[in-house]
Amino acid sequence: MFLRIQTPLSLQSRTLCRISVLLTLALGLSMAHAQPNGLTLNEALQLSLQRSSLTKAASASVSASRESAAKADQLPDPMLKVGIDNLPMSGSGRYSTTNDSMTMRRIGIEQQWVSSDKRAARSERAQRAVEMEESAYLESVAKVREETAKAWVNVLYGQRTLVLVSAMEKEAAEDLNAVNAAHRSAKAAASDVMQAQLTLSQAQDATRKNTQDVRNARLALSRWTGMPAATVADETPKLTSHVPRLAVEELEKYHPMLLSARRAVNLADADSTVATRESNPDWSLEAAYSQRGSQYSNMVSFGISIPLALNRAQKQNRDIAEKSALGTKARMQYEEALRDLQTEIENQSSTLESLKGRITQLNAQLLPAASQQVELATAAYRSGAGSLSAVFNAKKMLLERRLQIVELEREAALTWAALEYHVIPHDMASAGGMQ
Repeated sequence: MFLRIQTPLSLQSRTLCRISVLLTLALGLSMAHAQPNGLTLNEALQLSLQRSSLTKAASASVSASRESAAKADQLPDPMLKVGIDNLPMSGSGRYSTTNDSMTMRRIGIEQQWVSSDKRAARSERAQRAVEMEESAYLESVAKVREETAKAWVNVLYGQRTLVLVSAMEKEAAEDLNAVNAAHRSAKAAASDVMQAQLTLSQAQDATRKNTQDVRNARLALSRWTGMPAATVADETPKLTSHVPRLAVEELEKYHPMLLSARRAVNLADADSTVATRESNPDWSLEAAYSQRGSQYSNMVSFGISIPLALNRAQKQNRDIAEKSALGTKARMQYEEALRDLQTEIENQSSTLESLKGRITQLNAQLLPAASQQVELATAAYRSGAGSLSAVFNAKKMLLERRLQIVELEREAALTWAALEYHVIPHDMASAGGMQ
């Protein structure tokens, strides 16, 4: 007979549970640490479009234009006409509406008739006006996106600059402590102490200045996002733009400047068509029922009114010539806008590539050289062949080179934002402008 003693599972369960909890907490902490903190660029762009009064005002203007376009092809309202004809003013029957056979109480209706081709031209012109308002809306969208992206970039690189400047201040404070210690042991001159104090004061002033710059940049970002100033996620943009590869036909769809210029041409053409149609006068149809005294018969009248274009060369033809000249103006402005846009895109693209090349070169050549200079100065000081001030200067030079690269990165990112985000998102453009 065997007596089997079973170990209680409670201790094993508690141990396994503790291990599981520890693993879960570790995993959760690592994931939380891996997630970017702060406002991302995409989040800032979405918030700016949701909360921008500029885009809301432009959207209201589009809605107003659409309401106006809905009635463009309608006939004018009919006119109700009521009156008394041939009322006696003297004699025994004066002011009587029934004694004289010529006196009639009249009620009628008049309708101005607008031809179908003229109403179609007006409707087409109204639709082109709606498109112009939509282009203004899309232009406001592009402006909000571009300014938001620039503000986000300024906060990002302001934060990075502040980190470097704070590191420079910390280095300066440590250098001052080291110089004071060396001076007390007669290994450093008083001039070195003064120089270290001056360097620390400059670093502290730079920290205060950059702190204010970051605060101002966050306020500028909150102006577009509608949220209090906050830290942005430390995510470097890829700095690649698709805009330089867009053909002219695509630029007409996605770049607000060229889109507005093209729609202005379409509106001018619609105006010319309307002016041509309006040169033909509208007829008016009228019908009236006239009632006389009981001893006289009642009457019905019909009529047509036709305007006579007696001076067409100085009126209708002038209107057509005016609209035609405005169409020519719109076309010339489109050509000028296309040239300006192509030049601007080429300049921004070239500037962006140049800045990216300089950043790559500095990271590959300047920073390693500056880091090596710090190592050499430190080794020389430890061997007694160099001075402590040379070590400080080398460290300062390294931090300044890092600041130089950060400023180049900021400039490149701002150029990229102006190039990439001054275009309309493809989904909004394909949807006709309004989301």
